[in-house]
Amino acid sequence: MATLTRRHFFKLSAAGVGGGSLLLAAGLGPADAAGGLQLHKKIGESASICPFCSVGCGLIVATNDTGHVTNLEGDPDNPVNRGVLCPKGIAVRELSTSPLRLHTVKHRAPGSADWEDKTWDEAISEIAKRIKKTRDATWVATATVDGKAVPVNRTEGIAWLGGAANNNEEGYLSTKLARALGIVYLEHQARI
Repeated sequence: MATLTRRHFFKLSAAGVGGGSLLLAAGLGPADAAGGLQLHKKIGESASICPFCSVGCGLIVATNDTGHVTNLEGDPDNPVNRGVLCPKGIAVRELSTSPLRLHTVKHRAPGSADWEDKTWDEAISEIAKRIKKTRDATWVATATVDGKAVPVNRTEGIAWLGGAANNNEEGYLSTKLARALGIVYLEHQARI
């Protein structure tokens, strides 16, 4: 059995580079060398943020042409995690591929033991009605300060709680919405 010397390694490397260069110069790429077969599936990659905690680890999410998640890995260019993920971060793919994932809005009527499916339009409409009803019932237009009526325009019957998975833009927009509704009990999960 012959041993590979340093001199032989460099000769073989040069021959491989030269042969590959000749193939590329002749217009033959890797797909041609494989008999014209497509070697990879078409996928799209997007940078994202892990939704589980407030650390904000970067993810690279690969999806196929139908939009399903096919691969997920840590983003090595993200300064927070440098490509490393915890067990929850690695399991983010299950959020979209789990057979236990709900695909419809579920509603259980008061006193009922059964859940029924509702459309998103019905759910959003019901939430809006309940917010409006509570806001109107608990609206405080003025408060007395030092014996003088001062306008406060607030509701004390609704609270807003942000979560660690919200990014800065979502936090800004939700705060603007909460303030526009007159909500004064505005908190974030990280402060509680």
